[in-house]
Amino acid sequence: MDPAARDRAVRRVLWAILAANWLVAGAKLALGQLITSTAMVADGLHSFIDGGSNVLGLFAMYFASQPADREHPYGHQKFEALASLAIGGMIGMGVLELGRMAWRAIVEGASPSVRPAAVTVMVGTLVINLLVTRVEHRWGQRLGSALLIADAKHTLSDVFVTLAVLGSLGLSALGLRRVDGFVTLGVLGFVAWTGWTIIRQAVGILADGARIEPQRVRDALQRLPEVLAVHDVRSRGMEGSVYVDLTIEVAPALSVERAHHVADGVEETLKGTFPEVVDVIVHVEPHHPR
Repeated sequence: MDPAARDRAVRRVLWAILAANWLVAGAKLALGQLITSTAMVADGLHSFIDGGSNVLGLFAMYFASQPADREHPYGHQKFEALASLAIGGMIGMGVLELGRMAWRAIVEGASPSVRPAAVTVMVGTLVINLLVTRVEHRWGQRLGSALLIADAKHTLSDVFVTLAVLGSLGLSALGLRRVDGFVTLGVLGFVAWTGWTIIRQAVGILADGARIEPQRVRDALQRLPEVLAVHDVRSRGMEGSVYVDLTIEVAPALSVERAHHVADGVEETLKGTFPEVVDVIVHVEPHHPR
């Protein structure tokens, strides 16, 4: 897909997910306050953070879609990774708030007043979040967008939060005190793990973590008879735009023109084998058997 068309598609998905997340967040926050459910308010807060991350993503996509320039010769795609890192940070802030609310509910022994409307809203938001997660993750894979995939994971965590809140409402209706706070505390651990996985992925991109196993690159080039050895394989970048550089060895008697042709064949082979590869730098050396 053309990079500009891809960026427009990512933005369209983010706008749609933003509307869904804030619709869900508003319903949860309002009903959570009405029935004094700490777990439901925490769930609403989590959904609101989902929407906030979408807004952040839209700003990031504006910068990420800018073409390469003198100061950024490799383009601006890493702005997506920066946004993913910020999403992880937002989850961290949400975890702190969830912890405070859970502790307060446990200490005070608060119990929500369960109403049919609350259960109906929670089930409805659960269905919406499941659809949002599935659609956003599918588009993230299709467009090769680390931002959409990270945000889909974030929304998936909201699904499990909602399930936990529904369980909390059921147990509270049976007269169990403090369960609302304990459920909130349990949700906190899951949300924290989700945030950590997102941060770890974003840091890997920003720190130029390897994107393709070197052995896979060597295996892909085995079918090129004039490539006698491959070493110093390195890769970096994002899921949809990976850069590879490597050294190949060819027969010492090969002409410069022929060696150049072999290098072109290496680039074509790697791009054909790994669709995410957008650029390959090949360093050619004479082969001397060791």
